[in-house]
Amino acid sequence: MLRDRPVVFGEVLFDCFPNGQEVLGGAPFNVAWHLQKFSCAPLMISSTGNDRYGAVVRTTMREKGMDISGIQISDRYPTGRVVVTLQDGQPEYDIVTDQAYDHIDAQAAVNVLSGHTPALIYHGSLALREKPSREALGALLKKTNAPVFLDLNLRAPWWEMSLLEGILRRATWVKLNDEELCEMTRRPMNDGSELQVYAKELFTKYRLKQLIVTCGAQGAFILSKDGIVEGRPTPVENIVDTVGAGDAFSAVTIAGVLQGWPINETLNKALKFAAEICQQQGGTT
Repeated sequence: MLRDRPVVFGEVLFDCFPNGQEVLGGAPFNVAWHLQKFSCAPLMISSTGNDRYGAVVRTTMREKGMDISGIQISDRYPTGRVVVTLQDGQPEYDIVTDQAYDHIDAQAAVNVLSGHTPALIYHGSLALREKPSREALGALLKKTNAPVFLDLNLRAPWWEMSLLEGILRRATWVKLNDEELCEMTRRPMNDGSELQVYAKELFTKYRLKQLIVTCGAQGAFILSKDGIVEGRPTPVENIVDTVGAGDAFSAVTIAGVLQGWPINETLNKALKFAAEICQQQGGTT
């Protein structure tokens, strides 16, 4: 049964690092991976190529007990890849175009959910860069009318404001970082209290239930109708890279939503887990 289970929609890919290591990832996949470990039994809806990378995705998911019924196999498009370069531990991404996750089939996605109601649907913005996957997500949301956890991941040049306006208006929870908040509100970058002013503007405009803002070394805060809850970051003694830290944060936040944790508890657990991910290479443990 999919009732009360989260559905995770979007890219599954391999992060390819300068040292030659290839780590299974993609923001939605990272989130699904962690939710599986949190016993939330997510359903991942994506597409991989009919290639060795796709075979690794499916084998790895099976080994971890993850549901692979939503993983489509494309004979036309390859499994996603991202070339990661690191500057002082901070990642920069060369996102390969026209990948299998850009062409998720709408009817196949809807069929997987036939007769079931998900607890929520998580998605980011990258997998919506091409029309087929945008239409697939739209079909899922129309079919289920499920609440949406939107994780904005603005990767230039793969987004435009007109697209973001639409997906923000159908979201229930939105998570983004401080730079993305400034981008969305067209305000100058700020690491002080002005961020909370920007957040209130976005929260009100899109009538959200929660707006979650991560601020790197400054921690994070969550805005709801009850006000703002702030959290301080967990110190990281041995930072390797920050790839997937935001996804780890999202996964804990979703677990908190599904299990009804208080906001301050959710925030503290999310910050702690994100710090742990910074001490390894890649976003999956």
